[in-house]
Amino acid sequence: MTHSDSADPASPGGPATGHTAGHGNPHAQGHSHAHEPSHAHGHSHAHAHGPAAPVSRHLRKVIAAVLVPFAAAVLTGLVVLWPGGAPDHKHDRSGVGFDRPTFAAKVVGLTEVDCDKVNVQQPPASSGGAAQTPGGTGQGGSHGPCHKAKIEVTEGKDKGHTFTEVVPPDATRTYSVGQGVVVGYAEKAPRNLQYSVVDADRDVPMLLLAGIFALVVVAVGRLRGVLALAGLVISFAVLTLFILPAILQGSNPLVVAVVGGSAIMLTTLYLCHGLSARTSVAVLGTLVSLLLIGLLGSLFIGWARLTGNTDDQTSLVHGLYPGIEIRGLLLAGVLIGSLGVLDDVTVTQTSAVWELREADPGASWRRIYRSAMRIGRDHIASVVNTLVLAYAGAALPLLLLFSIARSDVTMVATSEVVAEEIVRTLVGSIGLVASVPVTTLLAALVVSADRGGRSSDARPSIPAPSPGVPAAARRPAVSGGRGRRRKPK
Repeated sequence: MTHSDSADPASPGGPATGHTAGHGNPHAQGHSHAHEPSHAHGHSHAHAHGPAAPVSRHLRKVIAAVLVPFAAAVLTGLVVLWPGGAPDHKHDRSGVGFDRPTFAAKVVGLTEVDCDKVNVQQPPASSGGAAQTPGGTGQGGSHGPCHKAKIEVTEGKDKGHTFTEVVPPDATRTYSVGQGVVVGYAEKAPRNLQYSVVDADRDVPMLLLAGIFALVVVAVGRLRGVLALAGLVISFAVLTLFILPAILQGSNPLVVAVVGGSAIMLTTLYLCHGLSARTSVAVLGTLVSLLLIGLLGSLFIGWARLTGNTDDQTSLVHGLYPGIEIRGLLLAGVLIGSLGVLDDVTVTQTSAVWELREADPGASWRRIYRSAMRIGRDHIASVVNTLVLAYAGAALPLLLLFSIARSDVTMVATSEVVAEEIVRTLVGSIGLVASVPVTTLLAALVVSADRGGRSSDARPSIPAPSPGVPAAARRPAVSGGRGRRRKPK
């Protein structure tokens, strides 16, 4: 499909065609067509690679009537539940190192020593590397030399202070001279025990990887990539400044997750995809799916009697803050974990519907829905598998432990620690699958509802004429159409 016929310099009416089309059809005045030579091939071609045509004012009002109260409720929830920071630790509670101040340090020396001289006992070879008991007999002997690492604190009030760290041969963390480390400070401990290594300093590789990620996103996505990175920053800010502190302050985790997740959804979708009816439909589809996930998750977490207290981290949080509802924390995790995948599915389906409408303006909403659902089914097949594998990858150590368990498969699958992951995966997948027909139906209805106000878009397309056909024969048969040409003089 070309514009060679409309750009023909031999046609005196060619240059004036754009003006005539805009004048003859009031709908054309909203689109800057006056600078183009012609639109003889129909309005849909001009927008095939640009933004979707807007829906009618009436439909915009209907969508706003749903989304504006929702956005207002989310904003109210943010104001009411805003925590103002993490709560202070009371009664000298300790998070086993998590609540200690940390400082940067580096390894300035490393010497090899005899394990017996530093009171390090090796576990027996048959123990599989289990933790040894202080004062044990040391059966099995040492499996290698021990090391003494000299650590220097490089920041804080004790900058320049040094201490030693003993590294047994079976330690998972090893050191090298010049390596950066993170040390924790215990104020009430004896002076020679106040500092200890808690982690390795990995700022440089992490920042480099983040820079490469940002570079790739911007290079490929350009402006969209920049907006996507801005949305990522906003999501992280809502998570760290609102969701986590609000849960620690004692607010209901489910309510906090709904409010915070909705704020992330509204901000990132409109920021990345623009303030349009297309984005609004994606927001509505995501919202409906999140409600379904919340209802199913609440039902089956309660029915299966899942407590949510199945790992050391959850037990530690519950011990430090007994007021936190652990079961609500589990459901909140399901909602937040599903949100990112839902956004992808709903935006893709909405865009597919709009593009199908632009490609075939005369199609009914049922035809558009059926075509978009064929795309959606392919999307479902890949995304559900992605979601299951993501959860399986996160729980891989747990799956390894149960693969060697001497229990019936059914017993293992219905144990709480495994059942929790199964419920999390299946509830999220159900909501994900349901988002496809729901969002596709909403988009098809919205994009087709105001056809009466845009009848020129629904006119039959005019086939391209054969070469050598006189210019007068190329005139559209529809009187007053957008592609009307002046009669050649």
